Amino acid sequence: MKASPMSWFTWALCAVVLTSCGFRDKCNYCMFQVDEFVTDSYKIRQGKNAIMEMLGEEVDELPYDAFDEFDDVICEDDVLNIAVYHPSRSDLMKAVEVINKQVGFKVHHGRVDLPDIDSVYIEGLSMEDARNALTNKYQEQVKGIEVFISYRDRLSHQVDLIGEVCANHIPVNGKTHLYDVLALAKIKPSANLFMSYVSRNGCLLPIDLHRLLNEGDMCQNIVMKGGDQIFIARAQDARVMVMGEVGCPKAVDLPYGHLSLRETLVAAGGIPYTGDRSCIQVIRGGIECPKIYVMNWCHITQLPNESLLLMPGDTVYVTEKPITQWNRWISSLLPSMSCFQSGYGCYKVLLP
Repeated sequence: MKASPMSWFTWALCAVVLTSCGFRDKCNYCMFQVDEFVTDSYKIRQGKNAIMEMLGEEVDELPYDAFDEFDDVICEDDVLNIAVYHPSRSDLMKAVEVINKQVGFKVHHGRVDLPDIDSVYIEGLSMEDARNALTNKYQEQVKGIEVFISYRDRLSHQVDLIGEVCANHIPVNGKTHLYDVLALAKIKPSANLFMSYVSRNGCLLPIDLHRLLNEGDMCQNIVMKGGDQIFIARAQDARVMVMGEVGCPKAVDLPYGHLSLRETLVAAGGIPYTGDRSCIQVIRGGIECPKIYVMNWCHITQLPNESLLLMPGDTVYVTEKPITQWNRWISSLLPSMSCFQSGYGCYKVLLP
């Protein structure tokens, strides 16, 4: 029996499908099972510094004096509020008051200038010592005078903040800790604490803001110094990608630096019936040498969340079932087969 052209075309398609189903690319990627993923999840639970080491970044130690409080002293360019009182020198009191209201008293070359007396060197003095120095200098001219002094502006004694905060400058006094600064800065709820950092003298400090603010870890609560900088990141600055056979492939935010695999799959709409629950892959690391973990649905449902943690840069990929691959391939060929069949029908009609 002679086969029609349509039959030969169908058999050719089937041969291509069967051949392609048996073909697998060879790769040298490292494949790991769930036990390795659980071990790495334990490292992730240790916090930001452990995650950064897993990402291949060096983590320095905190400065030896990071928790030491220090004496607050007057520095160059500080602006002071100064007032004087004397029962019979209203002219002097008025002169000082006018200057104080208009510009304040700025420390210049370590000195401060007041009416009726020579400039007084106060840089490096505490507030009380500076008050005594100014009082003694005035009493050389006017007996019984009293001097009152306070800070008005301190450009060199403040922490600068940028990012997801409501305040950009917070003054510090040698006893101000990181937690105090963050409380005054009013961090926005959408902030990503994992990607946020503290910088001192151009170097990043190994501080985990998530552990400080959400877990109360006072080992992160260093004493802040003037000139320190804090960057508070956005929620989308740390993510994992969920791809393949999930309800809604998407990027999932990691505001604390990690998220369980179960929660991530839920955020992506779960795994539909077309997904292969026996082959859930987590791809970690660079393109050249990724680390690939292969798990199944039983691991996700039976193991606790903290044993299956994802970190920034991970990709979760759920493969499709073999029957799903077949159905989709056939569905993509149906239009072509219909066109061929229609053309062959026309050929038979027009054939003389």
